[in-house]
Amino acid sequence: MPRIVLDLKGFQCPLPVVRANKALQSMASGDELEAHVTDRAAPNDFIEYCQRTGNQMVSCDTGKDCSVIVIRKV
Repeated sequence: MPRIVLDLKGFQCPLPVVRANKALQSMASGDELEAHVTDRAAPNDFIEYCQRTGNQMVSCDTGKDCSVIVIRKV
């Protein structure tokens, strides 16, 4: 399954989710999106996004400077 990596560092809510959603729309079922974000609200925003869309949050690793969120398109 292919994985697309998006560098969304520096973007504030709602742009990380908006850009990730746009990328996911062109992806096939089973493909993964890896988003690198610095907005502290982004992990919760992506959890809500996955609940609304049915996509699967594979992982959310929060580090000191950025979070890495992996979503699998359903």
